[in-house]
Amino acid sequence: MSRAFVKESDGEDPGALPERRVSDLPNLVTARGLRLIEETLAQLESEHASARAAEDRAAMARLARDLRYWQARHGSAQLAPPAEPGTSGFGTRVTFRDAEGRRRSYRLVGEDEADPAAGRVSWCSPIGRALAGHRVGDVSSGPRGELEILEIDTKPEP
Repeated sequence: MSRAFVKESDGEDPGALPERRVSDLPNLVTARGLRLIEETLAQLESEHASARAAEDRAAMARLARDLRYWQARHGSAQLAPPAEPGTSGFGTRVTFRDAEGRRRSYRLVGEDEADPAAGRVSWCSPIGRALAGHRVGDVSSGPRGELEILEIDTKPEP
């Protein structure tokens, strides 16, 4: 048979999943972020045990892959030092006015904790980098224009 009519994936395990990519950047976390990683690991371990008991091979493979990812993230997690007083940095909530004049607020967090819809952006994202290292009144160049820093809240998230 001609190779033109054979799928490239023939002979491969159809249940094999690609590994989840682990970031090359330092795995900085807040105390909340570390707690979330630990909770995720506990949940995945429980789900994996249930899948093993049910002999659900597809679920076991998916959960084993996710466990490897989160174990790696937990093993590399580093609690970030607090930002300098009065300065925006890791763990702080920064309120700013964007180029369109809208008031916005984001907390700078680790990559796994980021959730822009909930007001958390990664410290290494373009907006996170634009907000870090400033004081109230500073103007920073953001991904969509200038950002004026209005407030900096250093209280950690519960």
